[in-house]
Amino acid sequence: MTLQGGEDFRLTVLNPGGCDPEQQFRGVLAPGEGAHPPINFHAFAACTHGAFHQNPRHAIVENTPVLLLLRGDFRASERALADLKKHGRTVVVSLKETGLHQIAQQLCDRARLSRFMKIVAQADGCIATTPEAAEIYQSTRWSRRRVAFIPTPYPVEDQRWNFCLPPDEQSGIFVGTREWDVPSRNHFAALLVARQLCDATGEPVTVVNLDGYKAGRLLSELKFPEEKLHVIEKWKSYPEYLRDVSRHKIVLQLDRSHVPGQVAGDALLCRIPCVGGDGAIERIAFSRTCGEGRAITEIASMALDLLTNADLRGAIVTESEQRALEHLSFQAVRSQLAKFFAQFTPG
Repeated sequence: MTLQGGEDFRLTVLNPGGCDPEQQFRGVLAPGEGAHPPINFHAFAACTHGAFHQNPRHAIVENTPVLLLLRGDFRASERALADLKKHGRTVVVSLKETGLHQIAQQLCDRARLSRFMKIVAQADGCIATTPEAAEIYQSTRWSRRRVAFIPTPYPVEDQRWNFCLPPDEQSGIFVGTREWDVPSRNHFAALLVARQLCDATGEPVTVVNLDGYKAGRLLSELKFPEEKLHVIEKWKSYPEYLRDVSRHKIVLQLDRSHVPGQVAGDALLCRIPCVGGDGAIERIAFSRTCGEGRAITEIASMALDLLTNADLRGAIVTESEQRALEHLSFQAVRSQLAKFFAQFTPG
């Protein structure tokens, strides 16, 4: 097997035993096409016109390098690694869930930790979708050169994925988080800030609640004016969800989980500012408004300025789009992947 470089580089992403359907990406899908949108780990396959599989035998047939995802108790991933290496494939691994709280939850079990250390040692390398995950991988490998932080890409260069609306069609705040029971998400605090901004500006607030009655009761305790709170309570397709997000002036969050950053990625595709959050995408594309190193009061003040200043919103969007084109676009990340995998070329 030979590894292609640059524009010809293709990657197979393998999630052994996962639930997502297998998918070939022969080009960038339009919104609504395909079994899964080209985001998160599917985006690594999509940006290289590769494939996403859950069956190791199908990944072997692709005859391309493989990004193997580690999930569950890692047993299926361990077996898949052995099969792939037996067939001479280059295999790089990544935890499927890479927020700091998620890594801690996965590796607090002794058997799982032992399996993780063994897999990382036997793989050709590791790809991390956050800088923090990269540091963890680096501490377990003899060669740091074989660990790379590569952010999850977004198809920002494809105008079909530009969900931008004119400023006069935008209003309000979209709260980007939704998990009440994950402390580092700070979802309650984000809702409190949103309510304060609503009181100060009259801007409405939108929040997603797919958890039913319990979360609804918690929301009711925040005493939003009824006409100012819009709750999305039904699952929507990704394009439908982005159309909802794009109707707002800003996305607001106070997440401290150091996740890859889909909240900010969604904001990128909608061409609206993302305020708060310390995910990888937030820190790259929205460095002026992210939550890294900033107090809640500072984040709230930035959000207020953005809600009341259309020119400032436009400047943040322009800056974020340029950063995304340079570092997060499909073309940019495909180049990063090709360069990283080139070091494993035999001879």
